Amino acid sequence: MKESYNGEDVLIKDVEVQGRRVNIKVEGGRFAAIGEEAGGEADVVIEGRGAVALPGLYNTHTHAAMTLLRGYADDMLLQAWLSEKIWPLEAHLTGEDVYWGTQLACLEMIRSGTVGFNDMYFFMDEAARAVDKMGMKAQLAYGFIDLFDEEKREKEIKATEALVSSIQAMNNPGIKAAVGPHAVYTVSEEGLSWCAEFSRQQNIGIHVHLAETEQEVTDCVAKTGVRPTQVLDRCGLLTPRTVAAHCCWLDSDDCALLGDRGVFASHNPTSNMKLAVGRAMPYGLLKERGAGLCLGTDGCSSNNNLDMFEEMKFAALLQKFFWHSPTILPAGEALAMASANGAEALGFKGGRLEVGAPADLVLLDRRAACNTPLYNAVSNAVYACNGGAVTTVLCDGRVLMQDGVVPGEAEVLDGARQAIAGLLERHQASVSE
Repeated sequence: MKESYNGEDVLIKDVEVQGRRVNIKVEGGRFAAIGEEAGGEADVVIEGRGAVALPGLYNTHTHAAMTLLRGYADDMLLQAWLSEKIWPLEAHLTGEDVYWGTQLACLEMIRSGTVGFNDMYFFMDEAARAVDKMGMKAQLAYGFIDLFDEEKREKEIKATEALVSSIQAMNNPGIKAAVGPHAVYTVSEEGLSWCAEFSRQQNIGIHVHLAETEQEVTDCVAKTGVRPTQVLDRCGLLTPRTVAAHCCWLDSDDCALLGDRGVFASHNPTSNMKLAVGRAMPYGLLKERGAGLCLGTDGCSSNNNLDMFEEMKFAALLQKFFWHSPTILPAGEALAMASANGAEALGFKGGRLEVGAPADLVLLDRRAACNTPLYNAVSNAVYACNGGAVTTVLCDGRVLMQDGVVPGEAEVLDGARQAIAGLLERHQASVSE
């Protein structure tokens, strides 16, 4: 897909940016001009017809290939959901499954305006292959889980090293490697410390789950004498390269620590509400303490989609509801979390509609019901629209979707369906034995 537009200049005519009708010129993958005067020759010309132009979105926490598990198990208690349904099915995943599941995730994200994402899962070399084919940007981490066992830890170390080498060999600046220590309750402090040091040596990102449930915090204090945030800190995992997902059960000191270390907290409201974790991420405290703030969907087993427009709305509404404040997390901040903040969290320069910035761009249909009337384009984007209003998507200047058409969509859907059928067949065979 990406080869179709690689290196081509693009002219987007007649779109709305911050209330003005303008043209946008893209050259060399970057915004070259934004204004009424922007024009000239271009390899690709897109008629905007007054569409609302927004920066491309970044999903900072997901498990992309879990698209294959969408709807497989819902409305269950968290531990039963994991141990009885998700983990037994995941045990039969293959690299080919992850390849097609990740392509399916990319297709869904492109269709809903996402250009880059932060992923933690298994067979991540196959995930990288899928991202490369689909033309998106991603930070990819192998899910490091040693279960406090030294032999398993050595295997996880080797798997992490192999993934990092594989991604670096791709030489694709849009695909970054990261370390992915799952959480304090699945990774030993020796494993956490190794991940921190390897990340420092390689200058790569860190992707970790943090304080998702009250039980996680309670158990950690009982076992170690300190809270999960302090465990991560003493192991060296809290850095400006760190994206910590969920962060629901942080206290004031935790928020201050994340702010001091420059950590990005990824808010995952839909997943947290669906799994009933009982508390909303303390957005106000984290903002006050200077932590980075971004947004993610989590995987399709606990969401059940990858629509960042829905996630912006749920984030804003959950914060207002839980913290009893209609003014907390206004629409403009929600959009920033999903775009520029998300790009920064993953070490990319995109997510901004500015001359010179990488050309990450989303067009929303001006004629859609959710954009009628159009008093405030940002308000509509966050509170009224969902990903179905997206018509066109550019990532680093590459046209990934134009007027609702994503090249290769049928192939991706067919491949994903075949992968799902094979996965279920292998699982059923193991149950029957």
